[in-house]
Amino acid sequence: MTSERVENVVLVHGGFVDGSGWRKVHRLLTGDGFRVNVVQNPALSLAGDVALTERVLDALDGPAILVGHSYGGAVITEAGNHDRVAGLVYIAAFVPDKGESVNTLIADPEPGAPVPPILPPVDGFLLLDRDKFHASFAADVPVAEAEFMADAQVPWGLDALRGAIGEPAWRHKPSWYLVATDDRMIPPPVQRAMARRAGSAVTGTDAGHSVHVSRPDAVADLVRQAAADAVDAV
Repeated sequence: MTSERVENVVLVHGGFVDGSGWRKVHRLLTGDGFRVNVVQNPALSLAGDVALTERVLDALDGPAILVGHSYGGAVITEAGNHDRVAGLVYIAAFVPDKGESVNTLIADPEPGAPVPPILPPVDGFLLLDRDKFHASFAADVPVAEAEFMADAQVPWGLDALRGAIGEPAWRHKPSWYLVATDDRMIPPPVQRAMARRAGSAVTGTDAGHSVHVSRPDAVADLVRQAAADAVDAV
């Protein structure tokens, strides 16, 4: 391989939101010459989201860095087994092991940990309490933008929440993790514990859960690092 970095980046969003949250990260990375694809997961089931991500990877002309935010971490943990994935980047994300799901990872929270304002399921789908969305999901995002995100929520399917990992790609591919140190959805100690278990290279930044929106520079920097370091893994 003649390039000094992996040139393709695939961005995978989490629950309650869609791929538009990656807009600022996309702008930074494409401005740096990367070829960036944004996956629009329906979040109906983990298997469906993995299959959609794999189709995006199928269409690429070379290796890729696969990036996941929040629930997107579960998606990339499974989809990362694709031959074109050179490395995994987790952004304030869940990192399940074999047989685990997001549901199992959140089932036993630490005492005193913030409780995400997830409303009771309706017809098999979850939403966040709109009035608590800003404080929990997007605390450091401007109020108007956070209100729009709350109003534009994508219902998160219980089958996606409960989808279990078959083979975690992080067991045999390099990974990086960006901890959002002010996260009120996934506690930072939990993020660090999952990253440590996966053997990820860890960095942190002062941001809330929507770090890809509030600190796109920190996200893009980590993706650039992964793209450079993963060349040897291709």
